[in-house]
Amino acid sequence: MASGSRTLWNGAITFGLVHIPVGLHTAATQEGINFDWLDKRTLDPVGYKRVNKRTGKEIDKHNIVKGVEYKEGKYVIIDPEEIEAVFPKTTHTIEIERFVDAAELPFIYLERPYFVAPLDKSDKVYALLREALIATGKIGLAKVVIATKQHLAALVPSGPALVLNLLRWGDEVRTLDSLELPPAGKKGVTSAELKMARQLIDEMSGEWDPDDFKDEFRLRVMKLVEKKARAGKAKTVIQPQEQAPESAKVIDLTALLKNSLKGGKAPARAKSKTAPKKAARNANAKKESRKKAA
Repeated sequence: MASGSRTLWNGAITFGLVHIPVGLHTAATQEGINFDWLDKRTLDPVGYKRVNKRTGKEIDKHNIVKGVEYKEGKYVIIDPEEIEAVFPKTTHTIEIERFVDAAELPFIYLERPYFVAPLDKSDKVYALLREALIATGKIGLAKVVIATKQHLAALVPSGPALVLNLLRWGDEVRTLDSLELPPAGKKGVTSAELKMARQLIDEMSGEWDPDDFKDEFRLRVMKLVEKKARAGKAKTVIQPQEQAPESAKVIDLTALLKNSLKGGKAPARAKSKTAPKKAARNANAKKESRKKAA
């Protein structure tokens, strides 16, 4: 299942003295409809601009700073160096801090799943952890850093795989205090009403099969797109090409990485063969300008 996909993250599951090398693979995709913005007069793509909301004028990215609103209308400016200093350190470990009963985790905390696959001949210990979780009915609560962001996550057995499901933090889930809900329990519900409700649920019950459920909106929109395309109503949108820098050079990234690991400096760039010619042209241009001035 995950073996044919690209590994997004390499690291290890750790708890106690156990260390299981693993890789993360995307376990979900988003198949919604992406409506691109186009200029209806020319069908040119429409992009986004950095605009000052008060003046309405576009501003350069160098004039943008990051601020946090701590009170209405009051901001504290945070420098990039200060942000970097508090970034979580990437340890490449799924560090299990606690095992809890699987039934204790509310669905509302689940956010994004990843398949976890064993690496470096860790199949046996991987299978041992998976089977132990199944036997005990437990899941592992862990912390993991992915793309400079720290996440709370649940390590859950799912068939032959372990799934790492990123969770929402406790303060990201709203409380029920602002909702007017009927009190928990059977108070206010008669036995006859409960019996009819259970009978209806039994009649509509079945096995879980994800193929039974489709995104009807996406399917209908795509059928409409295909129909209009077959009718010759498709339009060609020309994407603007970005010009490459004139003096683009190929950098040996491997050499840079090796040098970084050794704690050395980046290798000096090779002098351009065209540098002497360019210098000569500049010198001639200066001579010509002096002659004209004279």
